[in-house]
Amino acid sequence: MDSWEAGRESGVMTTTPTDIAAVYFDCWARKDFTDLAPYLAPDCTFTGVFGVANGPDEFLRGLNGMAASTDSLVIRKRIADDTDVITWFDLGMSSAPATAVANWTRVADGLITEVDVTFDPRGILAASS
Repeated sequence: MDSWEAGRESGVMTTTPTDIAAVYFDCWARKDFTDLAPYLAPDCTFTGVFGVANGPDEFLRGLNGMAASTDSLVIRKRIADDTDVITWFDLGMSSAPATAVANWTRVADGLITEVDVTFDPRGILAASS
């Protein structure tokens, strides 16, 4: 059992950036962001190829939209320090070939403050047209 799962079951939230990033991606894979909401700062921002979100409501609305179109999510590597986590993963969406994605998550005081995502969207856009 991952440390964040043990914390969730005991009611104690985790605060390490790596564990919080794991919660983010586990919620995405399950297409259920209930467990992620408590980890979002009130002024959190998301900046990605397909848009920008400000605040937890917009942030979660955007993630729910991405999750609805996600066919597969394979984590390839996660690198972290005291406040930043970069997750490199393969994203399968809408029958497009898997796309390599970099997600940079910043955590302060146990909360996600910013997420920046970058990838080449051409395969996803071509599959959706």
